[in-house]
Amino acid sequence: MSLIEETAAGLDGLAQLRRLIASGRKPGIMVSLDFDFIEVEAGRAVFAGVAGDHAYNPIGTVHGGYAAALLDSACGCAVHSCLTATQAYTTFELKVAYHKAITRDTGLLRAEGRVLSIGRRAAFAEANLKDANGRLYASATSTLLVMER
Repeated sequence: MSLIEETAAGLDGLAQLRRLIASGRKPGIMVSLDFDFIEVEAGRAVFAGVAGDHAYNPIGTVHGGYAAALLDSACGCAVHSCLTATQAYTTFELKVAYHKAITRDTGLLRAEGRVLSIGRRAAFAEANLKDANGRLYASATSTLLVMER
């Protein structure tokens, strides 16, 4: 069942995301960039992945888009977890700061997103991308538009 079908079934955002994780399904971006959605609770979402050769850019490091995709996913799903069955969201703005270069040797990275505030029309979230030792590789802030379906 897709998220659209689950919305029609009356599931709120948190229930939709919990069902997605439990199903083991991976939306296209997670398949393409080989990362996983591993945790969700109200106002918080965590994604994890290992940047392999598939994420490299021509200059020999992991492309910034890999980190941005993990961070955007974490911010967006943190907000999605707070929505009712009749609400939707879209990212309006994502600002990413890169703190340290990512390579294939970096290992597992976790992007943890948290809602800072949410209202009827807008939500604000932040996320950090860290390795298994807690070193910060990138961070992001996001503004998201909240709308009725």
